[in-house]
Amino acid sequence: MTRIHIQFSLFSAFYSPLIATMAGGFLAEEGLEADWSVSPPGVSAIAALKDGSAHVVQSALSQAFGPLSKGEAPDVVHFAQINEMDGFFLTGRDPDPDFDWRRLEGAEVVLFGGGQPLAMFKYACHKAGIDYGKLKVINPGGAADIDRAFRDGQGAYVQQQGPFPQQLEADGIGHVVAQVGLRVGRCGFSSLCARPDWLETDMAKAFTRAYRRARRWLNETPAADVARAEESYFPQIDLPVLERCIATYQQLGCWAPHIEITREAFEATLDIYEYNGLIGERFAYDRVCAQPPQG
Repeated sequence: MTRIHIQFSLFSAFYSPLIATMAGGFLAEEGLEADWSVSPPGVSAIAALKDGSAHVVQSALSQAFGPLSKGEAPDVVHFAQINEMDGFFLTGRDPDPDFDWRRLEGAEVVLFGGGQPLAMFKYACHKAGIDYGKLKVINPGGAADIDRAFRDGQGAYVQQQGPFPQQLEADGIGHVVAQVGLRVGRCGFSSLCARPDWLETDMAKAFTRAYRRARRWLNETPAADVARAEESYFPQIDLPVLERCIATYQQLGCWAPHIEITREAFEATLDIYEYNGLIGERFAYDRVCAQPPQG
């Protein structure tokens, strides 16, 4: 077996297309054994590509916007999509089947403090026709801090990726009231990133074959079977909770069967970042994205 080093920027069931390459045995079928990690707080997974400690990382198209805005040419490329939609949920304290986003105005909302999660959330508020400035925002830190804050009683609503919201429901602490992705629409949310020279290797071709099969399996397999395969990756999450989370993501359509990053998804991401005032120009697709390895 050849060891392939994979790093996640953020680890959640939302990134099941990449997790499934390991959990479903698809990498092993290609003679690859995964060594995986999550980037430390405050450290970009891109650093692992640059220092050679990772071959492929879970990232986002927006990662390239910072260097490009400074006139720097990125030395890594995004070659496959993981999610074509925002995968965050909005959870409230009480059931609210008739939830209206206007309820957020004047309410305390526990949110990510910056980056793509906040940019997408602000865009969702815009699409919903509400004033983000009227929210009473609480920013406790990263994903674990956000979960802890809501469990400790902070906020009327909380922004989280699955399976954290589903676990809140199972524990009787909260109730999912909305999916942010349905407001934002299809976009280039998360992607696989690597160095251009690695994409020319046999390992990259083997990985991509495994990834294509994993995506098909993820879309065609009952959520219960996917959850059982991935259970060991989520030791703090109850199995029925993980199953419910995966079923919801399957229904959302964020795991489209194709792996290519479409130009439409890329342009939609530029729209979102333009709205937030985070970019001053629209970057060319080819400066950020590459086609997946073939073979």
